[in-house]
Amino acid sequence: MTYDVARVRGLIPSLGDGWIHLDPQAGMLVPDSVSRAVSTGFRTSSFSHIGRHGAASRSGAILDAAREAVADLVGGDPAGVVLGPDRAVLLAWLAESLSSRLGLGTGIVLSRLDDEANVAPWLRIANRYGAHVRWAEVEIETCEMPSWQFEELIGPTARLVALTAASPIVGSAPGVRVAADRVHDVGGLLVADAFGAAPYALIDIDDLNADVVALSAPSWGGPQVGALVFRDPAFLDRIPSMSLNPYAKGAERLEVGGHQYALLAGLTESIDFLAGLDERATGTRRERLEMSITSLQDYHDQLFDHLMQVLEKVDNLTVIGRASTRIPTVSFTMAGMQAEKVAAKLADARIGTVSGVHGGSRLLDALGVNDEGGAVTIGLAPYTTRYEIDQLGRALSALE
Repeated sequence: MTYDVARVRGLIPSLGDGWIHLDPQAGMLVPDSVSRAVSTGFRTSSFSHIGRHGAASRSGAILDAAREAVADLVGGDPAGVVLGPDRAVLLAWLAESLSSRLGLGTGIVLSRLDDEANVAPWLRIANRYGAHVRWAEVEIETCEMPSWQFEELIGPTARLVALTAASPIVGSAPGVRVAADRVHDVGGLLVADAFGAAPYALIDIDDLNADVVALSAPSWGGPQVGALVFRDPAFLDRIPSMSLNPYAKGAERLEVGGHQYALLAGLTESIDFLAGLDERATGTRRERLEMSITSLQDYHDQLFDHLMQVLEKVDNLTVIGRASTRIPTVSFTMAGMQAEKVAAKLADARIGTVSGVHGGSRLLDALGVNDEGGAVTIGLAPYTTRYEIDQLGRALSALE
């Protein structure tokens, strides 16, 4: 049995709006089971998991379940899962906590491929304490990030590397493990942002050798919740606490303020949804995730090949980058037409895409793309079909 996209589409009510959704970078569509879990969570949980009331106990159970689900998603330990309102917020608190590691004479390495959430917090800290910043660059033609440069960039004074697992703009997947091994050799840390990689790849925190993996639930159809997963949970008790609770231990040391327990219930359900993308999947949740995401990858490999063939037939269209290791996301430009105009015309045809990146894109700036009108970004989702790709091709070919 192959990947059953029709079955998956039937689990997502908002697909009935008549639009073709090729904009997962703005958040994948939410499955019905996730919406129901959030609704139930609001009705049955409390605003605190502390206390003797039954609702507080249910909130505590929801919190524990969410940590376990996120840990299963990356092959980590639930004790190392930090939860919060957004991955960008969590990365900002993490940067503040780790700021004492940075100062004059130390350095950090950032990446042109990275989303601003994994760049801006580290730049602020580096500027505040005088740490030297070095940038991992991409090849202009392919947008690949050569791994050989990490040997030069990550020197004896490097304290931290912030690197995406996959670019949500051009799809390139850099060698996180290579960078992690190198920075560990000099006593530093690596923070990997998996915003673009989930749910396209089975993330394994040990295989990446990352010290921290950042996640954003909307990227796989979950609620507005972020997570940081620490490979070594004990590390959380060795860094300065950001919590308002002076007695906080473990993950709670980076959790500022309270939790939205109803959203955490939806987070757990969204990961269960990923684990059930392939109805043949059995075993533990981690085992079901592995089988389901592998099945989705096989489906996306064929669909992405078709997408690239469709784009190549469109006159005046230029695809940005062609990395050999990638996720099914691509950006393109059209000669003589601003990206906003292209996206608007596609929207007139009820095709959703992403034009421009919230907060800008250092990658598109470095490539000079933003100087020429920007780029349109599209991506595949678990519910994307071949028919929808063909419709995109027809709409693009009709543009004047």
